Amino acid sequence: MQIYIYGAKALALGACVAVRELYPQHDVTGFLVKSLHNNPTTLAGLPVYRLCDVKEKDRHILIAAPEDVQEEIVRDLRKYGFFHYTCMDSGKEARLMERYYTAIGRFPSIHAMPAGGDAPDVRAFMAKSGRDRELKRSYDLPEWICPLHVGAASGKKESFPYADDTGENISKKNGNYCELTALYWMWKNQTKDAYYGLFHYRRMLDLHTEDLKRLKENDIDVVLPFPTVHEPDILEHHSRYVKESDWEAMRQALLELCPEYEEAFSFVLSQPYLYNYNMLLAKRKALDDYCKWLFPILERTEELSVPKGEERSDRYIGYLGENLMTLYFLCNRHDLNIAHTGRTMLV
Repeated sequence: MQIYIYGAKALALGACVAVRELYPQHDVTGFLVKSLHNNPTTLAGLPVYRLCDVKEKDRHILIAAPEDVQEEIVRDLRKYGFFHYTCMDSGKEARLMERYYTAIGRFPSIHAMPAGGDAPDVRAFMAKSGRDRELKRSYDLPEWICPLHVGAASGKKESFPYADDTGENISKKNGNYCELTALYWMWKNQTKDAYYGLFHYRRMLDLHTEDLKRLKENDIDVVLPFPTVHEPDILEHHSRYVKESDWEAMRQALLELCPEYEEAFSFVLSQPYLYNYNMLLAKRKALDDYCKWLFPILERTEELSVPKGEERSDRYIGYLGENLMTLYFLCNRHDLNIAHTGRTMLV
């Protein structure tokens, strides 16, 4: 069966490579977008078409785009006469990418590991702010996930049980650091639990009770989201989100503070897998080691940036953090027991 994939970014590319590997009977013939503005004209060796230019209305379409925009995409598809489609929500995407990475022998899934008899003490914080859009649905979160008000030092006080402006913190830097002010706060102020996690108000790691039991049973150091796929490599990600001068400032900071990682960066940047969103669940020791490495690099990057970090608020440190997370965990993949899972998106 011939199909189109709607979308032309990382989710769509990941869906394409997974379908090609797992379901060769489905022939992906191209990608669909509403407009070519800020989209490539080819992806995975296939053309990217505007909806208004496509004549084959009966071909099935896999919608591989974030869930919060899928309703609008469906309206556009129906407007242009497309009525055969499947929406790939975050659960379907997680299962698809889990099967794909299992098939190619990369990025092992926590769900494939044996479960033990009990779970360690786990505490995950969901970064939230007063600027977040209201969710369309209500969700019952497990008791080990706690909302954390980020940017609390410079925003309206919210009635969350935790805030990132207490204790030792960098809450005032939230405009640049995004969810990383929550990571810093966790690192400096939370010590009693065996594992700590950082989630977003719209994204969580797909972890359930049986998965928590797998942490202890398999002595897992870190759980990361399955990486997103980029073409031709992950430099594509930074070229969309980070100014070149800021990128060079980060590379300079890395060279000054951790030259062995800077040497490895060229290899990491030339491969297609990116640990996106700055989300993780980690043993306290693994979290401590990562943060001791990460935050001095980001602080030095702020000093080298033009304008300096204290003179701006444009999220650039958060985006750089995703690239540094990828660098750190790919470089340390043989020293850490890393498991992976999908992302659940809240809408």
